[in-house]
Amino acid sequence: MDLSQFTQAFFVEAIELLAEMEQLLLQLDVDAPDSEQLNAIFRAAHSIKGGAATFGFTALTNTTHVLESLLDRARHGQLVLSAPMIDAFLETKDALQEQLTAYQAGKEPEADMVAHICGVLQKLALENAGAASAPAAAPAPAPKPAPKPVAVAPVPAPAPASAEPEAAASGDGVLRIRFARLSDSECELLAGELTNLGTVRSRTRTNDQLTVLLETSCDPDDIVAVCCFVIDESQIDISREGAGAPAEATAEVAAEVAAEPEPAVAVAPEPEPEPEPVVVADAPARLAAAPAASAPAAPAGAKESSSIRVDVEKVDQLINLVGELVITQSMLTQAATMLDPVAYERFLSGLGHLERNARDLQESVMSIRMMPMDYVFSRFPRVIRDVSAKLGKQVRLDTYGKETELDKGLIERIVDPLTHLVRNSLDHGIETPEVRLAKGKDATGQLLLSAQHHGGNIVIEVSDDGAGLNRERILAKALQQGMAVSESMPDEEVWQLIFAPGFSTAEQVTDISGRGVGMDVVKRNIQEMGGHVEIHSRGGQGTTTRIVLPLTLAILNGMSVKVGSEAYILPLSYVIESLQPLPEHLHSITAEGHVIRVRGEYLPLIELHRVFDVSGAQTQPTQGILVIVQADDSRFALLVDELLGQHQVVVKNLETNYRKVPGISAATIVGDGSVAFIVDVGAMPRIQRAQAASAAALAGAARRTDAIAL
Repeated sequence: MDLSQFTQAFFVEAIELLAEMEQLLLQLDVDAPDSEQLNAIFRAAHSIKGGAATFGFTALTNTTHVLESLLDRARHGQLVLSAPMIDAFLETKDALQEQLTAYQAGKEPEADMVAHICGVLQKLALENAGAASAPAAAPAPAPKPAPKPVAVAPVPAPAPASAEPEAAASGDGVLRIRFARLSDSECELLAGELTNLGTVRSRTRTNDQLTVLLETSCDPDDIVAVCCFVIDESQIDISREGAGAPAEATAEVAAEVAAEPEPAVAVAPEPEPEPEPVVVADAPARLAAAPAASAPAAPAGAKESSSIRVDVEKVDQLINLVGELVITQSMLTQAATMLDPVAYERFLSGLGHLERNARDLQESVMSIRMMPMDYVFSRFPRVIRDVSAKLGKQVRLDTYGKETELDKGLIERIVDPLTHLVRNSLDHGIETPEVRLAKGKDATGQLLLSAQHHGGNIVIEVSDDGAGLNRERILAKALQQGMAVSESMPDEEVWQLIFAPGFSTAEQVTDISGRGVGMDVVKRNIQEMGGHVEIHSRGGQGTTTRIVLPLTLAILNGMSVKVGSEAYILPLSYVIESLQPLPEHLHSITAEGHVIRVRGEYLPLIELHRVFDVSGAQTQPTQGILVIVQADDSRFALLVDELLGQHQVVVKNLETNYRKVPGISAATIVGDGSVAFIVDVGAMPRIQRAQAASAAALAGAARRTDAIAL
């Protein structure tokens, strides 16, 4: 039977199980381990082993088998956990991740790596071998059953009291496996799959029910783990028939009955006094979210699952189609402005309904790609544990806003920049325990990761309570590298210097930082995602790095403005208000620079026709429209000719189709079919300053030329 169609499902689930295992290991208290956590870690390893064995991934099977044995002893109180043992388990998780990556690429894992990690685990097992045989003062408490255990019918003869719990549920025997709510294809797949797990003694089909007698040495939870790659665990019910049922007493293999079938025959042993039911506590991790007691199979119409897995390419295709629908609807709306509203009342009313439905459809489709920030934040406990141990520091991680959602395309790209910022805080920000105590601080430093929605953006912050940035050292390093700086620069501009390529104030290079690479890449990556980075720091109190990103790069609400003959889109999340100024509200600060007074506040005036060199545009602010916007915690006014309206626009990557244009973040197609540019509002002040500096340099060169001529 070809199992390749299920391998991708196995890889996805195995990666999720490894992530869960890592989180649980980091949360585990070695001095007083929680039995539920130990059981969950064991189930994760056990499920991966079962799937790996099914698909013939030998190295993965062998590694998880050794790990599983150690975890089984730990959860039954036969192994005393320690910090080095947790380190070994985390190292094993990394090795399993490497093996999965190799198998996904169609390759075999490196034999040396597999031998090394198995050797580490086997050494642990040997070092702790005496713990299992040493007499215990009191028996270890039995582990609590998994949240949704698989109930197994009583075996003919109870296992001896000295036998290990798993031994009672293992060994050759006959299992009665009942599957409910099956389609024809699922029935054939499962029937074929079970032949890989043992000898099928009988198979009985009734409507959408399938009952199989399987002679196997596999545990019931192994069978559940394999079958769950085809169906949901709620469709599976397993009971034990007895170890020695004679083959001649069973029904013919693969017997199928179309209607009113005779039940399959199985010879039961002599009745024994009914013992307590045996509960398999190490069912796959998928069962963790289900009710605690095993229940009968749900009716055929019951809901099987609350979620499905869909390839991200299919979601992207759907989003692109919705984007094209939004563009088409915009074209129809613009064309409809030429129609008589009385004569075409019904048509215009239907067009209004179409616009509302298109917006609702767009919002629903976009929500499919949204993922919680916990997807990112959950990676950092391990990073902080490893780096702080290497640096000899004590750090506590706090997170806020893990449920805040961000587009999947952005959330995957934000992982690397955040990782660099976290490592920077650990290396340069938070002090060693001795230094912190000398400063009157707690020996344990705090690192805070937070995320929250702000308008149409998401704000992600990395904060620490460390030493803060050293202004004098940064300025000295900038002067040493020939950068144009001055002692009068405000702190906000000084902090931005650390994003310069090759800039580092570290006194020595380590494997964590000091090479001057990383921060410039962080800033560039954030800007490519349509966002910006801010830094706030106070000496001796800590540093906060704030990343502001759009929620999605696919569709945004925008305001169309006209500058000369060109149309531009301003993201609506930046726009505060628009107005037409009076002459007394304008004030000149240079020959070409102006500010406008709005309710007692003076705002810089940026003329878009100068920024983009547009001819034929309105140059008199009193004759145009000023759009007040806010970006990077500052407000300023943009001069445009007129406002065209507000609508949703589909974002198209400009670099993919053309090239990078300063001041432009992307492009879109408007209602008349023409292309309009989406303004990078946050870049406007920087571009204006650069143009002013360039103009001043040219003017200075011209004056020097005139002086030489004279």
